[in-house]
Amino acid sequence: MRELGLYTREPDKATTEFSLTRFLTPYLAAHDGWTIFVDCDFLFTTDVLKVLEAADREKAVYVVKHAYAPAKALKMDGQVQTAYPRKNWSSFMLFNNRHPAVRTLTPEVVNRESPAFLHRFGWIRDDLMIGELPLAWNFLEGEYPKPDRVPNAIHFTNGGPWFSNWQKVDYADLWCAERDRYLASLRPEQVTGLKVGGDG
Repeated sequence: MRELGLYTREPDKATTEFSLTRFLTPYLAAHDGWTIFVDCDFLFTTDVLKVLEAADREKAVYVVKHAYAPAKALKMDGQVQTAYPRKNWSSFMLFNNRHPAVRTLTPEVVNRESPAFLHRFGWIRDDLMIGELPLAWNFLEGEYPKPDRVPNAIHFTNGGPWFSNWQKVDYADLWCAERDRYLASLRPEQVTGLKVGGDG
């Protein structure tokens, strides 16, 4: 996106490279349908398209409306775990690309506005435009008690089983099983150079 001139902000201290570029997802999609952004540390246990079953075109965006205080002081990479309004709402977003509020998320806006404005949904003036998804669509492992039923989308927000020191988190067995299925589907030449365990 930098090469195309779509993202021109100076590098910051954000945890991920997509901390703010996530808000360009509907712009990049360039259609009037629904678009999903999801952080890279999710494991889906069901078809993600099921999230559309109750989607209403009157809403600009759907999120899980977390209201919690972080359970841990540090993130998986040793960074301080900060608390702020609407924390983790933007880690899974179902955008209604047709909605006027979503159409305001242009490169100009994403490059100009503050991280707080973007992540706290300052670009939506009416809370009624933000639809609410069930917790199962963005279950924060380690932040909520483990439910009786496996969530639709497990978010390893504090650290996941791809790290050698995060093997005992809830649902690590599901992630490892999915990894193993993926590796088993590869041809031998595709596996060469892949780091199968540890921190890869």
